[in-house]
Amino acid sequence: MKNLRALLAFVMVIVLAASCQKHVVEYDSDPVPAGVAEFQLHYFVPLTTGAANNIYKVEVNGKVVSDSSTPLVTYNAIPSGAVGRFFTAGAGTSSLKLYQGGNALVYDQSCTLKEGKQNVFVYDFSKPPIVFDNGFPYPLNITGNTDSTCWVKFYNFLYETAGVTTSLKLQYQYQYTMNVKTGEKSGWLNVGEPVGFGESTGWEPVTVIKTDPISSGSARVDYRARVIGADGSDQGPLQVMNSSGKFVNYADWWTGYIGRAFHHILSGMRAATPTSAVRQFTAR
Repeated sequence: MKNLRALLAFVMVIVLAASCQKHVVEYDSDPVPAGVAEFQLHYFVPLTTGAANNIYKVEVNGKVVSDSSTPLVTYNAIPSGAVGRFFTAGAGTSSLKLYQGGNALVYDQSCTLKEGKQNVFVYDFSKPPIVFDNGFPYPLNITGNTDSTCWVKFYNFLYETAGVTTSLKLQYQYQYTMNVKTGEKSGWLNVGEPVGFGESTGWEPVTVIKTDPISSGSARVDYRARVIGADGSDQGPLQVMNSSGKFVNYADWWTGYIGRAFHHILSGMRAATPTSAVRQFTAR
């Protein structure tokens, strides 16, 4: 019996020792080498949504990076799926080809990609894309308690009518709820500086006072846009045509999540169809 007890005690010691060993969690990934460009591709040609206008094959430098298994739809971006995914290519001049249904080549242009992360916008089938620095690493606040900030980068890709880009310089603004209990709202605050067509702000802080204290943190944030004159004066609200053919002041809202970063892209047509809207993509 003593021998059995001793054996059991020895086994327990071995089991406990094994359970206390350090376990290393490994992530199956490879670092991006120097001289490599990372990019996300955005499809913002002002077209109606539907299968006829989807992109069913994307080639970068002759290599297929996206095919019909995951078509690129209008006002959207690839790589699709998880936040923070990028394609890679050698830094320098890259060729870009887009194909619609039936293997019809609709876009054949080149652009210059730099080392690091960037966002590539196709906005006109007859023109080279516009490339933006992605702004990585994204801004981050380190606090002892829950923060109250998300970040927004606003892009102006607004058309007036088919083939006519807007000449308006726009000031994007937001308004947040300062007091959850009373519903008191802030005044309107600028999201960066005014931007013209094909331009963007940087990553701009947007205040988020979360509605539930015991949560990761989110709240409604309202947005609008003001037209800015050549002399820097406020010319009034941006007016856009709605689905009924009437002009209304542009207004929208999104749920802001503390610590996250969002692309806000104003696109479509201001005075024709397809009508305009801001499309949101999560960067982080």
